[in-house]
Amino acid sequence: MASAKSTGRQAAQNAAVKRTANSDSDSSPSTADASPMDSPRPSASSTSLSSLASEAANPAEYGKLVDTYGNEFQVPDFTIKDIRDAIPKHCFERSAVRSMGYVFRDMILLATTFYIFHNYNTPEVIPSKPARVVLWGLYAFMQGLFGTGLWVLAHECGHGAFSPSQKFNNLIGWILHSALLVPYFSWQMSHSKHHKATGNIERDMVFVPRTREQQATRIGRLAHELSELTEETPIYTLIHLLGQQLIGWPNYLLTNVTGHNYHERQREGRGKGKKNGFGGGVNHFDPSSPLYEAKDAYLIVLSDIGIAIAGSVLFYLGQRFGWSNMAVWYFLPYLWVNHWLVAITFLQHTDPSLPHYTADTWNFVRGAAATIDREFGFIGRHLLHGIIETHVLHHYVSTIPFYNADEATEAIKPIMGQHYRADTKDGPIGFIKAMWKSARWCQWIEPSEGAVGAGKGVLFFRNRNGLGVKPLKMAASQ
Repeated sequence: MASAKSTGRQAAQNAAVKRTANSDSDSSPSTADASPMDSPRPSASSTSLSSLASEAANPAEYGKLVDTYGNEFQVPDFTIKDIRDAIPKHCFERSAVRSMGYVFRDMILLATTFYIFHNYNTPEVIPSKPARVVLWGLYAFMQGLFGTGLWVLAHECGHGAFSPSQKFNNLIGWILHSALLVPYFSWQMSHSKHHKATGNIERDMVFVPRTREQQATRIGRLAHELSELTEETPIYTLIHLLGQQLIGWPNYLLTNVTGHNYHERQREGRGKGKKNGFGGGVNHFDPSSPLYEAKDAYLIVLSDIGIAIAGSVLFYLGQRFGWSNMAVWYFLPYLWVNHWLVAITFLQHTDPSLPHYTADTWNFVRGAAATIDREFGFIGRHLLHGIIETHVLHHYVSTIPFYNADEATEAIKPIMGQHYRADTKDGPIGFIKAMWKSARWCQWIEPSEGAVGAGKGVLFFRNRNGLGVKPLKMAASQ
């Protein structure tokens, strides 16, 4: 590839990031699109593990596939059965008592922090108003982390990893997520579909990147012109990131932003005339949304009831104690929770080393490995329950509880080999830096220049900022 040479130095600099894992793929387009026992509400039609086998592919049928760093992409030769067989049996064991212990721990952290700041961050104890403002900012940051921890535990409930009882999981998950203004069952179902179609650009539900054509349309250009554009200004990137982190989560719930937009294909016809965006009829609150089937309407209503109850409690507290107090006590930490959710999800699925797939090239084994583990130190491993550090495993077997995920991750690394990806450089600082890097490097996806046949359905990030492998040169007619 002509541009691969120009990125040799960049590739070498990033070797530790991506060569811990290069992409996964398997070559059999007939592989089933869901992993059995891997979603909150398994489909009755889930296929067997043996049908999810990944056959070794002849590289010639794909051509030369190159990620954004300039590294050659190889097709994996492992199967989902290999993954599950490598994990020690005890890693699959779930304990309601242990999981509830973490719930109580996080709630105690929230309550203790509130008690300390409410009683001691006062004019009598701290006369300086600027100092009190700074301390309340620290309060919001801390509570945001503890609240995100509870969000992650509800996420465990949604996957059935919290306890062996799905009814108990759903009860705890509904309570915790409702308190954080998350429609639990609505999220659970769309999140299940994300796991069943990770990396599939026509069916995935989270951070689906734009194709080259979609990116061109968005900025009012033709597809062939993208390779000729000048660099996007850093201030534009910063504004986009700030908007994503501030309103990305509620925007996703309300408009399905970053989710797929092929709702016309909904098998019951519920997506006819509907599309992502405000007023488009695609959201997590409407029982008639094409994100769900008609039989699930009551679960959407239950989710809405949970939000209504939480909203009523917040309204009462606001009237009772004042909205300025509630802004500091609840809503500023709530914005931090939103920030962490979006940042975590964005960086789990967006990286210059990650592929995406067209519908006819995708399969479960490929999609599950098109994710990346990162490192956030003490905060990530203890306060956020390892959701950042063990995400690759989570996409293969999401019913493994987080407290067994580190051991299970180590068990699957020899199976995945070069296809396991992790970016742990610089720990928490590296995590924050990765947000900027991904925003600058990962603007749209397109095939590699040397791709042939099925390889044209394996797509990699490209950008107009002169970073990594350059975009394809296309003729005006293309």
